[in-house]
Amino acid sequence: MTDSPNASLPPVERINDHSRILDALRQAVREALLSHKRAGNPVAVWQNERVVWVPADEIPLDGHDE
Repeated sequence: MTDSPNASLPPVERINDHSRILDALRQAVREALLSHKRAGNPVAVWQNERVVWVPADEIPLDGHDE
């Protein structure tokens, strides 16, 4: 995130930018899910107190399946 407008801020101040952090995490998760889906790899999720494998063709991408 060095190209961000907050790059010049000290880390202690950047860590308080919660909405930007959450957006970056959401984007990273979406990219990881998309990568798994394209490669045909399943993903593990926590569901009903246990680990469940989701097949690649069933991986949701927030309504933007590609």
